[in-house]
Amino acid sequence: MERENLVNVGDEVKVTEGVLPSSYYYTIEPAVAMSANYFYYERLKSRTGIVKSINQTPRGFFVTCEFDEDEPARRSGGDES
Repeated sequence: MERENLVNVGDEVKVTEGVLPSSYYYTIEPAVAMSANYFYYERLKSRTGIVKSINQTPRGFFVTCEFDEDEPARRSGGDES
């Protein structure tokens, strides 16, 4: 997130899923913030979450959201680096 007060802690947010050749990413709508890339086994099932924290860094604001689903299982076998 580039500017303050686009979302606040406790807000319910909607996310859309973007698809890359080997991963997925999520955008808080309307284009507030974008996630890192996630493997297929880390995909979200839900499309709404609650903002849990907003941290300011020299690179911008980092938004942490919580979604009502289980933590993804970790894959073994060298797929992660």
